[in-house]
Amino acid sequence: MHIEFRHLRTIKAIHEMGGVARAAERLNITQSALSHQIKNLEDQAGVELFVRRSKPMKLSPAGLRLLRLADQVLPQVEALAAEFEGLRKGSSGRMHIAIECHACFEWLFPVLESFRKTWPDVDVDIKPGLAFDALPALLREEVDLVVSSDPEDLPGVTFTPLFDYAPVFVAASSHPLASRPWVDAEDFRGETLITYPVERSRLDVFSQLLTPAKVEPASVRQVELTAVILLLVASNRGVAVLPDWVVREVKYSSDYVTRPLTEGGLTRSLYAATRTADADKGFVTDLIALARDEARTMQAA
Repeated sequence: MHIEFRHLRTIKAIHEMGGVARAAERLNITQSALSHQIKNLEDQAGVELFVRRSKPMKLSPAGLRLLRLADQVLPQVEALAAEFEGLRKGSSGRMHIAIECHACFEWLFPVLESFRKTWPDVDVDIKPGLAFDALPALLREEVDLVVSSDPEDLPGVTFTPLFDYAPVFVAASSHPLASRPWVDAEDFRGETLITYPVERSRLDVFSQLLTPAKVEPASVRQVELTAVILLLVASNRGVAVLPDWVVREVKYSSDYVTRPLTEGGLTRSLYAATRTADADKGFVTDLIALARDEARTMQAA
């Protein structure tokens, strides 16, 4: 017996409408076409599905069993169709984000809080991209967006600028370098540099300043949390270099000073890397817009 979705819809429509004519109207087909469909289905089943002499038209015991099947299957089919429609329109889907920037967690959380309210049907997850090769994972569709400050020329990947930021020197207000208008690479030679526990190539202070100048600090101390880094800096246990958005409140504290790196300062950019095929999805473009808005809010604070 070959049962199609249209057969289940027919059974359900006749049961609810009480006759072929009204069911045909609901299903937007002719009455003769619907009658032919019923006959074909009964021929396949080998039993009558309707008690035709009753008014309104009623289902036979066999028809009632088919109706129960329709009640089970059709809602699932409709839910699946709605899900596919959401995918086509970009209203549902998956947004797994890898972050190649340790401090970005603090900046990204307010963005995701706004995002989830607008896109409740999008599955969001955050993965620390520093723990694996995030861009190859993007191409393998293991993640859907990578926050990175190091754009690459990769086929099938689009890098969309999010915002610019400045890595800044942070020290206790009593530190000898606190009196300087800016700090240079040489100023780090005798210092304990407190950093996040990531590769040096992923830290702005090394990639943009110390490594090109061939300068090595006296020691490097790795700390997981920004709050602990600031606590150690305030206690004069070392100095740090952090993105300006991380230390936007520190500049109002008498415990710290922030200074530019080099006389002209350093500027870096953050990007959202996505698969080019996904770049126009509604929830992707909205997340990027929210990220830019949050950046403007941070920079205005």
